[in-house]
This record gives sequence, C-alpha cells and structure tokens, in this order.
Amino acid sequence: MELIEDVLSIFAERSAFFVQLTVEHLWISGAAIGIAIVLGGAAGIMIHKYERAAAPTLGTVNFLYTIPSISMLGFLIPFFGIGNRSAIIALTIYALLPMVRATHTGLSQIPPALVEAGGSLGGTALHVLTHVQIPLAMPVIMSGIRNMATMTIALTGIASFIGAGGLGVAIYRGITTNNPALTIAGSLLIAILALVMDGALGQMEAWLKRPARISGTPRAAYAGAAAALIVAVSGVTYGFFSRADIVHIATKPMTEQLIMGEMLKLVIEHDTGLEARITAGVGGGTSNIHPGMENGVFDIYPEYTGTGWNMVLKEESKYNEDLFPRLTEGYEQRFAMRWVGMYGFNDTFGIAVRREIAEKYDLHTYSDLRRAAPQLTFGAEYDFFERADGFPALCKAYGLDFARTVDLDIGLKYQALANKQIDVMIVFTTDGQLAAADARVLTDDQGFFPSYRCGNVVRAEVLDWHPELDAAIEKLTDKITDEEMAAMNYAVESEGKEPRAVAEEFLHGKGIV
Repeated sequence: MELIEDVLSIFAERSAFFVQLTVEHLWISGAAIGIAIVLGGAAGIMIHKYERAAAPTLGTVNFLYTIPSISMLGFLIPFFGIGNRSAIIALTIYALLPMVRATHTGLSQIPPALVEAGGSLGGTALHVLTHVQIPLAMPVIMSGIRNMATMTIALTGIASFIGAGGLGVAIYRGITTNNPALTIAGSLLIAILALVMDGALGQMEAWLKRPARISGTPRAAYAGAAAALIVAVSGVTYGFFSRADIVHIATKPMTEQLIMGEMLKLVIEHDTGLEARITAGVGGGTSNIHPGMENGVFDIYPEYTGTGWNMVLKEESKYNEDLFPRLTEGYEQRFAMRWVGMYGFNDTFGIAVRREIAEKYDLHTYSDLRRAAPQLTFGAEYDFFERADGFPALCKAYGLDFARTVDLDIGLKYQALANKQIDVMIVFTTDGQLAAADARVLTDDQGFFPSYRCGNVVRAEVLDWHPELDAAIEKLTDKITDEEMAAMNYAVESEGKEPRAVAEEFLHGKGIV
C-alpha cells in the first residue's frame, strides 16, 4: 500500500518530468513504427511478387529478430553513436519481422482468381496491387501492425541504456538510485501506452474486417495516409538527425553522476545563460560516453582520473595523481578534450564482504580473501569485469578464484548482498548505501586500486565556442569532499530525495549558485 502511495505521489510531484519522457517515448517508438511500416510493407510486397526471395528475406529478418536487444544496441553504437538514432534503428530492425511477415501472408492469402480478374479488366500490375491486393490484405497487415506497434512501444524502454530518451530513463534511474516507486511509475506508463496503442489499432483492425461500405481505394488510401502521417510526425517533431546548439551533458549510471550532472546544468545555466541538456545514466559508462564525446553527441561529462588513464588512454601502468599532467596532455593531444573543474573527492574502488562471511572466515584484507574466495560469489557492475584495472587484474594481483561471479546493475548490488545472493562485491568509497550495509570493507593491503579523482571532461571546441563555460565549471573545483559526496548519495538512495534537489541544496549551501 505504501509503495502505491509513493507511485501516486511521484506522479503528482514530477508530472512535468513524466510528460516529457512520455513525449520522447512516443517520438522514438513512433519513428521506428512508421519506418518499419514503410520498409516492412515494401519488403513484404517484393517477396510476394518474387517468391524465390521470400525464404532468404524472412530468414534474414528472423535472424536479426533473435539478436538480444542489448547486443543490437551495442553493435549499432560504433556506426551511429549514442542516443536516439541508434535506438530508432534498433527498434526498426525488430519491428520489421512482424511487418514483413504480415504483409507477405496477407497478400498470399488472396485468391488468385481475384487478382486475375483485376488484371483481365485492363488494370496494370500497380493498379491491381493498390486497388485489389492491398485492400484485401489490409486486415492481416493491420494485425501485424498492431502486434508490431505494441511490441515496439514496450521495447523502447531499453533505449535509455544507450542514452536515448523515453520512459526507460525513469526505470533505469529508479534502479540506479534505489527508488522502486520511480521504476514502477516508468514501467506503468509504458504498459499504459502499449495497451492504449493496442486498443486503438484493434478498433481499426475490426473496422477493416467489417464488410466494406467504401471501395478498396479509399480504404487503402486511409491506411497509407496513416502510415505516412506517423513517419512525417515522428520525423519532423523528433528530428533525431539534427542537433541543437546547446550544451549536452552525459552522466554514467551512478547516483553521484546523476547529482553531478544536475550540478553542471545548474551552474552552466546560472552563470552563462546557455541551455544545458542532460543525458542521464548512459549504460556502459565511459565505454559509451567517450565515443559520444568524440562524435560530438556529448559536450561534457564527469569522469574519474584513473578511469581516463586506463580505459581511455589505454595506459597499462597504475594511475596516481602525479600523472595528472600526462593525463590532461594525452586527452588534449589525442581527443581535443580538456579536464576542467576537479570536484575534490576521490571515488576509488573497495571490496565489501557480507559481515557474517567476513566473521566466519576472519577476513580483514584483500589477501585474506584469497583463502575464502573458492566458496564465495562475487558481484559487480558490468564494466568492472571488462576494465583493464578491474576484475581480471584484481584476481591476478591477489590470487583470487571465486566460485561464481554475478553481473549486477550498480543500484542492485546492496540489495543482492542483503538478500545473500552475493557474498562479496565491489563498492565505491562514496557509496551512500555503504554506511547502512551489513558489510565489512576490506583493506587493500597491496594498494591495488589507483586514484579516481573526479573532474569534468569537456570538448575543447565547445570551450572555444563558449569561453564562459570554463569559469562556470571551475567554480566546482575542490568543493566536494569524499564525505560530502557520500552524504549526497545517501540522501538520494536512502532518503528518497531527487538528484536535482540534492544538487541544488548543496550548491546553495556553498554559495555557488
């Protein structure tokens, strides 16, 4: 009951936020649906005309349909970048199968005698197609459109993983910040949109199946006009191939990154008058944001020095802050990017063990963990297992061999630890939930983890275009301690405060805005 009240409360308090996400969701899914109707319909017509091409075409589309959505999004990023463009392309690919199949099936079910009758009356192939075949096949095609559109609206929620908009932002943000009400609210709205679309298209499908009171030509024309309208409205209003002259901020899927993103937006808009737009919680973190920076999709994002050294510059040596001049020089020379506004806190890694496990095996240091690891389950966020300075290097340095590993979203780690689904996990020294967790943080007795001081990476050309940005961002230099960052994270994750509210309160308290 309390959760329901929380969901209703969040709808009331953040109605503008959900309206914006809903509009974005409809734009993205509408663009994919419209494109799929046109391309899938054309493909279905072609393979009906050239039957030999039906099997390989449907086989290819079938194969693409089986690719997991996360994999598809990841595959498209190198070619089309982070954000809505890749999301729309991926959704269109998934929408093609039901559209192609429905069009082909609908046309194939038409009695050949009717087609021949249309031709015998002097109609051209195109005339027979538009006046006889498509109108007769339209009920089946409409059924395919109905299924495809409902599926696409539901699937659009995953687009937020690569920095696209829509209601998936609310879901992913709720998971990241330990806010189940926000997750449920986003999921509920997606379900409502899908059901409304299914109901509306179901009514249209029923209308098409009734005995026709109008000729096939107007009916087909209406259906075609509806498809064209979806494409036109989505393309014009959405404009996913264009980019407005605003400052684009990206953040990783971490609570403190959401807070810092809001800080940047507040400071930039307060001091410069420029508009700042946040793409929050980009899945994959640096792995996806940095390519977006190189492509000009993003202009600025909070980054950590150790991550920049190992993941971006690909340096194999362990980072310490004495290397900061080399780090900044490398970014400037290789990527035309600058480090601006070093916040002051150092969010390095740590290892936490469930307290009962730590007491059972008498674990105090990483070296102690070696003897217990074969009986324990290790959990961490996805990118930690792939980092050069992550799981493989940690295991090699300390001789660790865990019984099992589990990939977890950062917002679910503490819940998994509390539920005894994992025994050991990676934490950050500024984690808000760490203080309340029933866990022991072990000592890094060999000094494995490098420094991870947080600052902002900004594209140099953006600073050249807007030199006032430099002074605005520098106001954040050395303003946040480790303890203050942990307190802000706790306020979001455990007290249910919004990242923007926490950021605004902190900046006001420091006299920055």
